[in-house]
Amino acid sequence: MPLQIPVGILIPFAATTLGSACVYFLRQNLSDLTQRFLTGFAAGVMTAASIWSLLLPAIEDSGNLGAFAFLPAAAGFWLGILFLLLLDHVLPHLHRYAAEPEGPKSRMKSGTLMMLAVTIHNIPEGMAVGVVFAGLLYGTPGISMSSAMALAAGIAIQNFPEGAIISLPLYASGGSSRHRAFAAGALSGAVEPVAAAVTILLSGFLIPLMPYLLSFAAGAMLYVVVEELIPEMSHGRHSNIGVLAFAFGFTVMMALDVALG
Repeated sequence: MPLQIPVGILIPFAATTLGSACVYFLRQNLSDLTQRFLTGFAAGVMTAASIWSLLLPAIEDSGNLGAFAFLPAAAGFWLGILFLLLLDHVLPHLHRYAAEPEGPKSRMKSGTLMMLAVTIHNIPEGMAVGVVFAGLLYGTPGISMSSAMALAAGIAIQNFPEGAIISLPLYASGGSSRHRAFAAGALSGAVEPVAAAVTILLSGFLIPLMPYLLSFAAGAMLYVVVEELIPEMSHGRHSNIGVLAFAFGFTVMMALDVALG
């Protein structure tokens, strides 16, 4: 296995950890406007990554089906949507700005439930990185080392603020020390390299299903964008900052994938 692959699957987690370390340098939580911008940017990155890094390679890999090359991508996409829907129902979690937790009833603190919400949406990000590197290993059309690294870098860019969004409120609320808040933010991203590694290991047995795996990750990521990130970037007083940030993030990820792919 090329050294770039373990490095690539660790890049997003490293970015989350660095973002969590902001708790040592910032005294206050990020402003509402800043959080909207960062959330919109993350949504744009994930949307572009789902299209260029996952769905298009999935369709290209099914080219032998001719006019029906979209079928494996469509099926995998829906499986990804339904998988995240299932996680939403079986795991307790709390979205930012939500009045009540979702999923089964739990006595966990709100900070822990918010960390679980971020962890849930980090699972498809880890799977996306893992399946792209798996596709690289097994020669899937449309995937190169550059495009795989571009996906890892794009997710890392939006993971940095995510780490801060978890750690800073935990410390600002007075319920956690800086060290505990940092650890919570970093741990929310630890699921990504695990999900990536498991995906790579399992893909060796599922090479013919690579188009389904790629589109599965795309569906799961877009579920997170629509169900969580877009409502958060549009919450409260009307503002166009989230929409502009979405467009900016989409453009950055599209440029990375096309330029490096």
